[in-house]
Amino acid sequence: MNCKNCQTPQRTDFKYCPNCGAKVVQNRLSFKNITYDITERYFNLDNTFIKTVVQLCIRPETVIDAYIQGVRRKYLNPMSHLGIALTLSGLLIFIMQKVFTADIFEAYGSAKMSEELSAKIYEAIFDYNTIMFVLYIPVFAFAGYLTFNRKDYLPSEYVITFIYIMAQWSIVIFPISLITLLWDPKFYVSLSFPLLFVMILYCVFVMQRIHRYPTGAMILRSFVFFMLSAIGYFAIIIGFYIVLFITGTIELQDFAPPPK
Repeated sequence: MNCKNCQTPQRTDFKYCPNCGAKVVQNRLSFKNITYDITERYFNLDNTFIKTVVQLCIRPETVIDAYIQGVRRKYLNPMSHLGIALTLSGLLIFIMQKVFTADIFEAYGSAKMSEELSAKIYEAIFDYNTIMFVLYIPVFAFAGYLTFNRKDYLPSEYVITFIYIMAQWSIVIFPISLITLLWDPKFYVSLSFPLLFVMILYCVFVMQRIHRYPTGAMILRSFVFFMLSAIGYFAIIIGFYIVLFITGTIELQDFAPPPK
């Protein structure tokens, strides 16, 4: 029997290919086998996904610093972690679009702008959500590189660090966002900014766990990190609105007060 991935001959009792390490799959894709594979891959307490999520919550340095130092198989790699986060984020956006759009438009419009304008902006947010999420990674990575770098990480290693951080945040916050959305869609809008602040605190927590600054230095560096992150965040928001104006999605007259 040959390996289906690399065609290396192997014994029939092998569970993994000795050449490429791929798992030997002999069963057809029945519903039973598909269910078992998904459960084993994502919900087994010994799998890398569960271990990665748990460790990034309590001891993030064991995942991030280990990956940067060369450990590759013990925890989920950053791109796979990001892929899961983007999948969950896409699912949340899909639910918002298909079920709760009107409620969210009403909540946002009643607080800040007309319902018509809020509808245009939220539709654009739905469309550009993934791009904006990915753009936050280099922004926070640059802020972290300038403020927390006791171990002399390279800029690219800070990008890896914040891929883990942003993906972890998105995964952990998914059930909270989903429950809030199902409970009160209008409150979901009000919750977004407090959660953004908590996300910054999580970033600081991870940086401190990795670099271990004294308390005074940590507080000062956290403040600088917060300011740099805020500047980058609002730069992305401004860039988002510029793109909406350039593409004609919104126009200046959309911001005019309604006629009396």
